[in-house]
Amino acid sequence: MSISRQNLTVVIVTLKSDHVIDQCIQSIDGNISILVVENSQNQDFKNNIEKKYKNVSCILTNKNIGMGSGNNFGILNTKTDFVMILNPDVLLFNDTIDKLIEAGKLLKDFAILAPLSDNLKFPNYKTTSKNVNNSNVLEVDSVDGYSMLINKKKITKLLNTEKNEKFFDENFFMYLENDDLCKRIKDNKEKIFVVQDSKIKHYGAKAVSDKFYNEVELSRNWHWSWSKFYYTKKHKGYIYALIEGLPKLFSSMIKYFFYLIINKKYKSKIYHKRTSGLYNAIIGKSSWYRPKLD
Repeated sequence: MSISRQNLTVVIVTLKSDHVIDQCIQSIDGNISILVVENSQNQDFKNNIEKKYKNVSCILTNKNIGMGSGNNFGILNTKTDFVMILNPDVLLFNDTIDKLIEAGKLLKDFAILAPLSDNLKFPNYKTTSKNVNNSNVLEVDSVDGYSMLINKKKITKLLNTEKNEKFFDENFFMYLENDDLCKRIKDNKEKIFVVQDSKIKHYGAKAVSDKFYNEVELSRNWHWSWSKFYYTKKHKGYIYALIEGLPKLFSSMIKYFFYLIINKKYKSKIYHKRTSGLYNAIIGKSSWYRPKLD
């Protein structure tokens, strides 16, 4: 089955995203169904967005369950064979979807397709191979989670149902859930591609309103440290993760005390969160930290 507008749903996970969600939705073809997963119990947000856009439906999770869990929730509530995961701070160009559809018809066999970020300084993919044929479609090792089109049926077949495996590992609250999905796909010998003439604009770290910047930044530092250790432990083992993580733990602790002593309070908080996130991962605690966005 090929990608088409009728066989594609865009899933967007939001939280305090009122300032960017409209421009994101308006950049998407109105003939494509959009499912917004709002990580709160904000009924006004749901009512307003569904009233404003005929092709948009919104589901409330009633609490902040994170990006991976939110995307899983969205995927399970779609009926199409293809789902495009999109962050609310991403804009599509007029031909972004068209180029993905064209590439999908040519490839036929893929697990993930991704458009290319228009910011060449910050590529949204990783690869160890070279594009020797200068092909428009480049096979890669992983793509960033803010924009990826997934072949739902193909990836579903890869999941270990006995272990209740899902598209995104819900142990990750924030960061590296996309890398984990891509690694599992590649380990199963399936293919991930970037379509280089399909472009997107990603504003980066703008999904949540700037008025919560400080709190979100603390959360990012906590979860990056936690997720990095968990990802390494999952794929390389606990000892490897510990050897890699301990120097970072001690470095963060030293910087925390240093900035505390010189009275750089916010800077010390940053390193406190890094230390806490990594420490909690090392002792096997879940990614429990949540930003305060009230």
